[in-house]
Amino acid sequence: MAVTRLKRKDRRNKTTSRLEVQFLKNATNVENGSRSREPKNSQVIKNNEVLASLSK
Repeated sequence: MAVTRLKRKDRRNKTTSRLEVQFLKNATNVENGSRSREPKNSQVIKNNEVLASLSK
């Protein structure tokens, strides 16, 4: 079966939906008391630690 290229509009939709899913996955851990806890070695935790040390 031959692989068909996606039209530009479909390629854009694919990329957009992938980025939206990524954004929603990241946004779920932002809320306090979220059931899905942020892993201790995640980049978000590291960034927060750096920002906290810079603001002192």
